[in-house]
Amino acid sequence: MSGHTTNLRLKLPLLCVFLQFLTILLFAVFICYDDRTSAKLWHEEQKVRNKSHLDHEFYLHYPSFQDVHTMIFIGFGFLMTFLKRYSFGSVAFNFLIAAFAIQWSILIQGFFHSFHHGKIYIGIESMINADFCAGAVLISFGAVLGKTSPVQLLLMTWLEVTLFAINEHILLNVLGAKDAGGSMTIHTFGAYFGLMTSRILYRPHLDESKDREGSTYHSDLFAMIGTIFLWLFWPSFNSAITAHGDDQQRTVMNTYFSLAASTLATFATSALVNRGGKLDMVHIQNAALAGGVVVGTSGEMMLTPFGALIAGLLAGFVSTLGFKFLTPILASRLKIQDTCGVHNLHGMPGILGALLGALVTALATHDTYGEGMTDVFPLIADGSRTAMNQGVFQLIGLCVTLGIAVIGGSLVGLILKMTCLASPPDTQCFEDQVYWEIPEDHHDGFQCLQGAKELDRDTRA
Repeated sequence: MSGHTTNLRLKLPLLCVFLQFLTILLFAVFICYDDRTSAKLWHEEQKVRNKSHLDHEFYLHYPSFQDVHTMIFIGFGFLMTFLKRYSFGSVAFNFLIAAFAIQWSILIQGFFHSFHHGKIYIGIESMINADFCAGAVLISFGAVLGKTSPVQLLLMTWLEVTLFAINEHILLNVLGAKDAGGSMTIHTFGAYFGLMTSRILYRPHLDESKDREGSTYHSDLFAMIGTIFLWLFWPSFNSAITAHGDDQQRTVMNTYFSLAASTLATFATSALVNRGGKLDMVHIQNAALAGGVVVGTSGEMMLTPFGALIAGLLAGFVSTLGFKFLTPILASRLKIQDTCGVHNLHGMPGILGALLGALVTALATHDTYGEGMTDVFPLIADGSRTAMNQGVFQLIGLCVTLGIAVIGGSLVGLILKMTCLASPPDTQCFEDQVYWEIPEDHHDGFQCLQGAKELDRDTRA
């Protein structure tokens, strides 16, 4: 099935080798272990401060890292397997771009966060932040799933990681915004970057592949595996880099409650809006996760348990309505072909999460936070800002994120339109046979499926 334009024989190996050798070279020049990873420096610190191996931050961070890593490679990967003819591409291209993203983000984020005396010093928290960056890229991947080649996806990852790090630096270091769980930096950025890339890569004849864009019973079941993994580990995602102690526990609890509420809201809304009161598996797979997105910014704040439930309820409701009504409008009127519905799961809940974070920030008082104000809002604690001012900076952070995502996604989309990047034609989108050697019993399965449908119609007639 693969024609000359989709042949990866030279394009993919050359790009992979170039990117990997470039990364190796830059690692050799800039990357060093930090004082908690260096054998010499850690043992010196043990002697000076009388510490044991159990005092090492590895034991505090590694469980969260494991959970986030599982979300990136299993949760996101399997969530995208709903396409009946694109399961190989969904899981394996997720694997490919995440593996490159974590390497490149260690470098780019390192230049902003841990660059001292000409070197980037990395530890386990660097690995967590790299996974966060990969998460944003995978959200964008969801918008262009099935319509792009692995060559295009690697180029998108290369450029998006750089823009992600710039946006993150502006929000967290320049504006001093709070966003531990990434409602703005990860979800909003990743969603609107991907949507704008998809808009620039608009395919006017994508209807010719429409029958492949659907799911089967088993593909939806595999996608639900991704949903469950993401749902279970999302509290770790939101709390991974918050301050230890009450901040981390509060974030876990707020995410836990919000996810539970968004799940009930999703089931209720899906039955309400569908003909015959039946549930739609697309809604359950995606909108049930919106509760994790909506408390990404405010999770570490004093949101209160009932506030987390309300946030999750609203996110599940809005996300489900987006899948039902807004996705078709984006495709028909704005020409944004959003394969996975990232606008509904990450985009709108991400914006809601940013607005909620700004509101909760503006309402923060010393009576409520006490000494804990230093961990959550250090600029308010030291008198540099009022709570209202910090809330305004949170809103500015949202606007900056949207601006960089929209402009960056558009520019990257223009680059990806180059005809030499092995993009599939409109007639062969959402089809594994374009890029993969697949089992014989799956060859021409799409054509066989079409023939079975026609036979069934003839029999009924």
